[in-house]
Order: sequence, then structure tokens, then C-alpha cells
Amino acid sequence: MPSVTETKPVKEEQPKKIMTQPLPVILDEIEDSIRKADEAAEIARRAAEEARKAGEKAAGEAARVAAEAIARVEQIARNALQLAELLNATLIEASTGIEKKLTVKHK
Repeated sequence: MPSVTETKPVKEEQPKKIMTQPLPVILDEIEDSIRKADEAAEIARRAAEEARKAGEKAAGEAARVAAEAIARVEQIARNALQLAELLNATLIEASTGIEKKLTVKHK
């Protein structure tokens, strides 16, 4: 166990980089960092624009596919309605024919 009289060695603090390097070097590093940030921002802008265009294209394609599906469903519904009307007319005609035959037999 360390004694009370012992002291830990004091760690010498390293001077900050700004205090040890010449100002032109620091300014060059700042300029380089700004240039890299601008390049990264430009890449991000291009990627965002490409994503926007891809999204618009996907939305357009989805709308086109949906419109085609709706048109097919509408056509199927029209065909089903025509068949139902034809069946109804046929049943009415058959019913009328049967009724006439039954009426004639009972007279």
C-alpha cells in the first residue's frame, strides 16, 4: 500500500497542436478539411438527387402498374355484369316459357 508521503508522478500535459505547429500548417489543414467537407457534401447532394429521381421513377412505374390492374379489374367486372344480365334474361325467358307450357296444359 502506498504511503501518504508518496506522490504520484505528475503527468506532463502535451501542448496543444495549435501551440506547436506554425499557423500556415494549421490553416492548410483547416482548408483541406473544408475542401473534403465540400466534396462530401457534393457527393451527398448527387446521391440525394439520384435517390429522388429513382423514387419518382418508382412512383411512376407503380402508378402505371396500378392503372393497368384497375383497368383489368374494371374489364372483368364489366364482363361479369354482362354475364349476370345474360343469365337473368335467360332465366326470365325460361321461366316465361315454362309458365306458358304449364298454363296451356291446365286449360
